[in-house]
Amino acid sequence: MAENSPSWPALKRNLVAILRGVTPAEVEEIGETLAAAGFEAIEVPLNSPDPLVSIERLRKHLPETVIVGAGTVLQASQVDTVRNAGGSLVVSPNCDREVIARTAELGMLSLPGVFTASEAFAALKAGASALKIFPANVLGPSGIKALRAVLPEACVIAAVGGVSDGDFADYVAAGARAFGLGSSLYSPGFTVEEVGRRARAAVAAYDLAAGN
Repeated sequence: MAENSPSWPALKRNLVAILRGVTPAEVEEIGETLAAAGFEAIEVPLNSPDPLVSIERLRKHLPETVIVGAGTVLQASQVDTVRNAGGSLVVSPNCDREVIARTAELGMLSLPGVFTASEAFAALKAGASALKIFPANVLGPSGIKALRAVLPEACVIAAVGGVSDGDFADYVAAGARAFGLGSSLYSPGFTVEEVGRRARAAVAAYDLAAGN
């Protein structure tokens, strides 16, 4: 990890809710439901409707203990707009050194997408706080286990992409310490009650797999 780059925080549960497609009209209630279930990190992908408005509303509505930020951040200039909206987490599907460096420079948490050892080490060198293995279902637990063997012990690996709560145990055994949950947790059209049910199931599965 680059010197002075923010480390991944010590959360009770390393679960990131990915609210792709969420609207500002529903985001506060959904965010509140996720936080009540035990989620401590929420990302709103920038290809959602009015994502910066949703981020701003989440930040104002939720406790400071809940990390709020953006996903699908592809350009360094977008990092500044996320921060201006109140976000402190920047998630990308790829390993863009400029995005990572700008995120670290602003003291924000950087979670870039990587798939190979070369990308993983490049991301850490640029200032990543943790590594998002994406798409995790393609690399699988065995691939993550191989990466885990060569990465620094303190490096937090998040499995994201095609992962649901039924997969947690296998990924934890392989060395993953965090998970990003998208469509298995929220999709446009889900009711708040449905999101709450799925969130509670995910938290219970995480606690079991992580030995909480």
